[in-house]
Amino acid sequence: MNFKSKNKDEFNLDITPLIDVVFLLLIFFMVSTTFKHESEINITLPSASNKIVDAKPDAINIGLDLAGNIYINGTVLINSEFKTIKTALLDKIEYSDKPPVIISADANVKYQSVVRLLDILRQLELVKITYATQILKDEKN
Repeated sequence: MNFKSKNKDEFNLDITPLIDVVFLLLIFFMVSTTFKHESEINITLPSASNKIVDAKPDAINIGLDLAGNIYINGTVLINSEFKTIKTALLDKIEYSDKPPVIISADANVKYQSVVRLLDILRQLELVKITYATQILKDEKN
């Protein structure tokens, strides 16, 4: 009698496809899950009134038109480069200690122009900024 065990192949379970499937399920659930976004800052937005405020005599009036021209107190600048705007504003604030600024921009002016202007005002530490608007016809009551 021969009691030797027969050479049986050992049972091997390949779990690589199982790991792939679990990984794909993980990706699917991560992508398809929606997260609730809550603001971390509690902000109460300001409201505008239709009350007309008198401009101060030392205020700097800055105008931006659709053609890209910039006006400071009614005088057009030769170009709208950063250095030109900053130099012109430095000339205006030379005699006044941080005067208020009134920005009058065309409704269709490029957003980049306004951002560039606000950046220059921030660098010059001019923080009293007012935006000129007009009252809508529906709100004139």
